[in-house]
Amino acid sequence: MSLFAFAPSRGPRWPLATQAALGIAAPIAIMTLLGQPSLGYIAASGAFTVLFAGSAPTIDRARVLPFVAIGLIASAALGVAASGSPWLVSIGVVVVAIASAALSFGFRLGPPGPLFFVLVFGLSAHVAASSPVAPLVYLAALAGGCAFSYTVAMAPLLLPRARSESARPLRELLPGPSLDADSRLLLLRVAIVAVLGVLLGLVVDPARTYWIVGSAVAVIGIAAARRAAVQRGLHRMLGTLVGAGLYALLALLHPSGLWLALLLGALQFAIELVVVRHYALALVFITPLVLLLTGAATGDIGSMGVAGERIVDTVVGAALGAASGFLHPRATAQA
Repeated sequence: MSLFAFAPSRGPRWPLATQAALGIAAPIAIMTLLGQPSLGYIAASGAFTVLFAGSAPTIDRARVLPFVAIGLIASAALGVAASGSPWLVSIGVVVVAIASAALSFGFRLGPPGPLFFVLVFGLSAHVAASSPVAPLVYLAALAGGCAFSYTVAMAPLLLPRARSESARPLRELLPGPSLDADSRLLLLRVAIVAVLGVLLGLVVDPARTYWIVGSAVAVIGIAAARRAAVQRGLHRMLGTLVGAGLYALLALLHPSGLWLALLLGALQFAIELVVVRHYALALVFITPLVLLLTGAATGDIGSMGVAGERIVDTVVGAALGAASGFLHPRATAQA
């Protein structure tokens, strides 16, 4: 995973990129036109649903994605419930990180692994603590976003060719629960970085622990290799630094409403095109997307202070995630 080279192509990415872009842009655009943009920003988080099982046939994704949506909604519900107490949020980050990692690794969910369950928990706690939206309304909006994204992901089934494929048994799609040696070590790494990330976050700012832990979990990914951890850590640090600069430029335009929907859709499309080929480049787009979406939901879009905080949090989290890779035996790194 070189900083100066793209990984080989694994097939066309534009169908998944289009689904992800629609999943994030359409709810914002629709709710803006209906006079409820804040609900659109919340529903846009449901677009994370379509990022899973991206290489599987649509007929198989139809069985897997509902479990992803349930996990995202459960993470959001826990985040909303804990939002009134920084201590509960910190404990919740650890619980959600470990639980989502155990389920993701135990049932072979595949990329992007437990990352978005942690982020949705943290984002929900952060937004719920600073937004006038009622908890049940918040969860209904996010669930609606998940349902919309699932519908978008199932659109290919309108084609006879997609419907003609044979669906694999759910037991084959999500085998488990079981953890092999590599999975157990990955789970241990997630547990360690979650606890350490929260402890560091309590020193820096309890409200930011989810971002530190999320950055560490993202670096861990689903690859049981020491070298991969170091490389992903470096990619995440550099990509976030450049992405924060891009956010600063985009924030100067003060995007809102339909323009913001279009911008976020374009960023999500770009992310899905490049994320499997160059992680650092994907982070250049991921960082402004998350900062713009969070800022829009909390009303502080354009905050350079937040961008600076995210850089610090990412460096700390990525360093934790990379350092945890040394728990893998050297032989694993050479495999």
